[in-house]
Amino acid sequence: MFNNAKEVIQFIKDEDIKMLDCKMVDINGAFRHVTIPAGHFSEETLVNGIGFDASNYGYAVVEKSDMVFIPDVTTAIVDPFCEIPTLSMTGNAMIIDYPSNRPLPQYPRNIVLAAEEYMRSTGVADKMLILPEFEFYLFDEAGWRVDSSHQEAHVDFNQAYWNSDSDGTGNVVPYQKNYHIAKPYDTTYDCRSQMVLHMEEAGIPVKYHHPEVGAGGQFEIEPLLGEMSKMADNSMMIKYIIKNTAQDFGMSATFMPKPIFGEAGSGMHVHMLLMKGDKPVFSDDKGYAHLSKTAHYFMGGLLKHINSLCAITNPSTNSFKRLVPGFEAPVTVGYATSNRSAVIRIPAYAKTPNMRRFEIRNPDATCNPYFCYAALLMAGLDGIKNKIDPKKNGWGPYDFNLFHLPDEEKAKLQSLPTSLEKALDALEKDHDYLTVGGVFPEDLIVNFIKNKRKECADLARIPTAAEFDRYYNS
Repeated sequence: MFNNAKEVIQFIKDEDIKMLDCKMVDINGAFRHVTIPAGHFSEETLVNGIGFDASNYGYAVVEKSDMVFIPDVTTAIVDPFCEIPTLSMTGNAMIIDYPSNRPLPQYPRNIVLAAEEYMRSTGVADKMLILPEFEFYLFDEAGWRVDSSHQEAHVDFNQAYWNSDSDGTGNVVPYQKNYHIAKPYDTTYDCRSQMVLHMEEAGIPVKYHHPEVGAGGQFEIEPLLGEMSKMADNSMMIKYIIKNTAQDFGMSATFMPKPIFGEAGSGMHVHMLLMKGDKPVFSDDKGYAHLSKTAHYFMGGLLKHINSLCAITNPSTNSFKRLVPGFEAPVTVGYATSNRSAVIRIPAYAKTPNMRRFEIRNPDATCNPYFCYAALLMAGLDGIKNKIDPKKNGWGPYDFNLFHLPDEEKAKLQSLPTSLEKALDALEKDHDYLTVGGVFPEDLIVNFIKNKRKECADLARIPTAAEFDRYYNS
């Protein structure tokens, strides 16, 4: 939208913008923000920044927590959810230093930029294009209570099959039959269309939106391919737009991977391809699925490091309730064409050289998108560097439904971690590929693992309704 501070200042005057909202990202991938009167914005703001306490974001200890946030004017949009005219920006966190400030290595946006710089230094590619698919649930009601006498949660969606006796119109969605269902059953069409309009107005091009499989209110919005660092910014804004638009329509949106037991879980499949100049690095007419050796090595790197990657791409205990058989979620470590039961799927419809790619299907949107995309790139580059052939390592191609294999055959295949604790164990042992080139600082990984282990321990101590159902009458 803007290229420099002068353009921003002129826009503020022309459009009578009152506030400048600076959106920052914490270690878990959630937006935080600080707001200044728009009239105070100047070229000095882009040099001196806005001070904040980084210890509350998970990046710094209290005694060394003073940082500054430098807005990036190229990310500016008019925030559609503020009644007061507000210009919203993301940007970078900097360490206060003399004579000039320097980037905070642990800040997510700086990590994704460092990963892109490392990629260019290898000579393999100039840019990575990615396309994340955002699956989410919309609920008319959502509430929970966790205290000494209550451990409960409740969600409701008016068109869900469990409301078949109360709707009165018959316009309810049968179990697992929500995929691409049309009106009158698709009651959230206008809400999702408004989400997409907000995204397009924010400079985020969208491929489509549609109902997903989960009949309890599951949907998907998919943007077009974009450069990795820009898509990381866009991913944060997409989630922001989805959640706030849902609120405007009297609903709530959740990216929780498994909010409803027995229903389809929500993932964030990530499509990837590399470009060097105008050349598609992953394309080869003679290769399996028309993919090059480089593409196969990239997949090999992802599959080799998949257990440790899961700690970053699936960083919640709830993530692993989604990664189970029976709901089109991947379980087996392998690759294939058009096969949704494998971790890596090569879409058959991506026929043109510039579109030839693959998707990794295990990630979900509880991840920090900056960490997720950077980690996927670093794992893939490690595969290219070490020529990790996925076929020679026994990871496929699995061009058949892995869910239909006999149990004795399934037992021979490598599976994804079954819990966040196991994924964290893997990350603790296998993260050298992330620290290459200083992309992921070692202390960030140590701190991330420590925080997530505490999260696991805290949740493990809380009784659940399922435990009451299983053990109350023991």
